[in-house]
Amino acid sequence: MTPTEDRQFPAALAAALAVRFDYDGGDGVDFEPFTAFLSADETTDWFRAWTGNGELNGDDFRVFGQDGAGGYAAFWLVRHGRPLVEQPVVFLGSEGETGVVAGNLGAFLWLLADGFGPWEAATSYEPEWTPRPHRELTSIAGRFAPEHRAPARSVIERATREFPGFDDTIMELCR
Repeated sequence: MTPTEDRQFPAALAAALAVRFDYDGGDGVDFEPFTAFLSADETTDWFRAWTGNGELNGDDFRVFGQDGAGGYAAFWLVRHGRPLVEQPVVFLGSEGETGVVAGNLGAFLWLLADGFGPWEAATSYEPEWTPRPHRELTSIAGRFAPEHRAPARSVIERATREFPGFDDTIMELCR
């Protein structure tokens, strides 16, 4: 991956993000997908503002959506030389929350199908919240990533185990 590569969504991500996410008064998924990745300049501006570090760029991220408070969901381009669909999906919240929510796009599709958005996967602030599996997203995940089928909790646990230092890595960049 290089910063100048095409910023169009992979077909599987485009299909999933075309589905309407219903927040439903706080009982649904708090996720607002974008129609395309943020541009390189927008991503750099956001990452500099988020970290308070004007020396950084956003080249290691492909931002594709946000929660209602302005936290971003993105691919983290940490697996050098590997395609975008094999990169982990992360969440960087407006209040400093961070988390690796899925190990790759296929796992992320199953996270969505199981009724979780990036914010819900990265935080545990709403203990009363109950995920609601989504039939249309399950169909999309089954079509594009049958080999990654797993419950959301397993997707999150695997990603967290694989990248235990994500929060520390990001916090070291903050000023």
